[in-house]
Amino acid sequence: MKIFYGVQGTGNGHIARAREMANALKNKGVQVDFLFSGREENKYFSMDAFGDYQTRSGLTFVSKNGKVDYRDTATKNNVFQLFRDIDQLDLSDYDLVVNDFEPISAWAARKQGKPSVSISHQNAFRYEVPLKGASWLDKVIMHKFAPAEHYIGLHWYHFDQPILPPIIHKTDCETRMGNFFLVYLPFENLDNTLSILQAIPEHHFICYHPDVTTDIEMANVEVKSLSHVNFQTHLRQCNGVIANGGFELPSEALSLGKKLLLKPLNGQFEQMSNVATLECLGLASMMERVDLTAIREWAFEQPAEKVIYPDVAKEIAHWLLQGEWNDSSELCHALWKDVSFPSYATFL
Repeated sequence: MKIFYGVQGTGNGHIARAREMANALKNKGVQVDFLFSGREENKYFSMDAFGDYQTRSGLTFVSKNGKVDYRDTATKNNVFQLFRDIDQLDLSDYDLVVNDFEPISAWAARKQGKPSVSISHQNAFRYEVPLKGASWLDKVIMHKFAPAEHYIGLHWYHFDQPILPPIIHKTDCETRMGNFFLVYLPFENLDNTLSILQAIPEHHFICYHPDVTTDIEMANVEVKSLSHVNFQTHLRQCNGVIANGGFELPSEALSLGKKLLLKPLNGQFEQMSNVATLECLGLASMMERVDLTAIREWAFEQPAEKVIYPDVAKEIAHWLLQGEWNDSSELCHALWKDVSFPSYATFL
């Protein structure tokens, strides 16, 4: 089987999920070619797992100071280039198109009549799962942005819906509780974040941010440029994680037993829904803005316990090769049977 795999490149979570799928499909001997869109080509990093991948401009949202900027989002996305890229993408050599919320490969597959399977957290919102702040336009975009023939949704809990557990990075490396908190708030103003962290000198922070080009140390804060390998090391060793409301990083933190403090990107219903869901499940704390008092109080909360998730990427790769893409019920049942939540978790 030869697969074309389209990945939304706006957030690192999509890429992290695709990295696990790339390794799982490689272990099955499958040839996979990747396309990433939604980010400038020189902004991608730690992409060795994807071989000779392609990039396109695609579509993305623009944020400023922790909030979606709808005017810049509308003006900086080139819809005409999107249509050209869809028309020019040749999928004739591929048996299947797999998609993680990437519009060019999704629409090209539809236009060319290629079988397509969409695997993403966004697909979970096609079902009856918790929503917060979703407008009618948000729902339309969620359903029409990257269409497919078959959909696999991923979420932290099944909510009695046909969705799967998260795809997370599985590692045999040591996990321990260090003396620092890991901070990843890529949509927040870096200077503001650093000023708040420095105002809590009793705690040590390691902060990764896309605006950082050179690693520096500022009192109680180590400021780092983006690196997948280094970030994974600090994730395994930290005492807790402060992040925005994406899906993949909280998933990995939960699987490592790291407590979470999450600040959703304002105006982005997916992040708002994610944070509200984890808070209701008893698996994370939230703050509406990057707030000194909230961070200081959270720092003294009890450590978290691990959520045990199976190797979802491996099982999805096996399911894809079987070719019965219209039925994921057996896969769904088998995977949730192997999930284990902490005793303090609550369910909606």
